[in-house]
Amino acid sequence: MKTAEELHEDVPPGWYFQSLQEDYLQRIWHRKRFREVALLAEPVGGKVLDVGCADGVFTNIIFKKTKPERIVGVDVVKSTIAWAKKHWRKNKKMEYRLGDVHDLPFKANTFDAVFALEVLEHIYNPQKAFGEIQRVLKKGGYAVFLVPSESILFKIVWFLWRFYGRMVWKDTHIQSFDNSKLSKMVRKAGFTIEEDKKTHLGMLHIIKVRN
Repeated sequence: MKTAEELHEDVPPGWYFQSLQEDYLQRIWHRKRFREVALLAEPVGGKVLDVGCADGVFTNIIFKKTKPERIVGVDVVKSTIAWAKKHWRKNKKMEYRLGDVHDLPFKANTFDAVFALEVLEHIYNPQKAFGEIQRVLKKGGYAVFLVPSESILFKIVWFLWRFYGRMVWKDTHIQSFDNSKLSKMVRKAGFTIEEDKKTHLGMLHIIKVRN
């Protein structure tokens, strides 16, 4: 079984930041994603966790919307975390560190909000990840989960994306969240669903829950 870092070895550090500068289609896709997440992001007075933060582009968006005292981005890819630490170093309220969502390096009840945006499809045990997120999330805190819906349209777009050379994500999706799988898993974890909707023509599934 490959490690998460091995699965993502073809993804360059700073990939999101660079692609949003250079790729028009990426800008359209992710700007809409930012807007959808922003609609669910409540300001908090404490700490926020961004699981699977990659190069920190989305962490920065979350920070602007939630206005926390501190936001922590965790990822398992060393080179990506190193890039994020260097690029966002001027913002002292943003912290980046190595961390695995299956075993988060934080005490229970640490965070007021947790975001996991298009990361759950990249991990081996999402149900365990939900348990860890619930553990570090304060009672009454909220979490936002975003995954590909695995609709027919998404599968077609994903195929074409790979065909036309966007191959850095090849074989990195090891979980499928078709139909209502995400909804069922968060309920099983003990969360209360507050928002549950599809976006991007049904290609993405976004859920906001309360602990």
